[in-house]
Amino acid sequence: MVEIKLPDAKPAFEWINGRALQKVSPKWRHALAQGRFFTALDRWARRTRSGVAGTEWRFRLQPTGETRRPLVPDVAYVSYKRLPHARIQTIDEPTIAPDAVVEVKSPGDRATDIAEKVRIYMATGSAVLFLVDPRARTVTIVDASGRRRLGERAVITHRALPHFRLAVKELFELPRPRYVAKK
Repeated sequence: MVEIKLPDAKPAFEWINGRALQKVSPKWRHALAQGRFFTALDRWARRTRSGVAGTEWRFRLQPTGETRRPLVPDVAYVSYKRLPHARIQTIDEPTIAPDAVVEVKSPGDRATDIAEKVRIYMATGSAVLFLVDPRARTVTIVDASGRRRLGERAVITHRALPHFRLAVKELFELPRPRYVAKK
């Protein structure tokens, strides 16, 4: 088996479109959306005891007939059905795709790189990808049936995550302060 190995670094490296790309340190909009999605997914996974969620978790993926390479989604969820509880505790870098992937768009992201990540995740077994665009305040859901774009008033759901619900607007809104300081 041929495998592309990249150095351990912070931020992590990914192999996309034939080149090593180092993830960028996120700006606040990216960090807010990533944190909110992770928090909701983690709470759901714990409540349902169905799997585990994580951020910046490296996966070593190999589409059929291709080289194994690392990808590091912003947020990932892996079900215990696909990777049993006892095994998931011993594997730092799974060689199966996450059931659900969240990628938050950064200003410098190239459309071709995002498309390649989507292709790899889908080809290696992910059930759903959530592409979050903080500037447009949208979430695009990608699965085997196609794509659908959700605006701020929509609620994120998917059959791969039974009973998971997250309002799109929650990914982008800051809480109002309790008080406003007087000048």
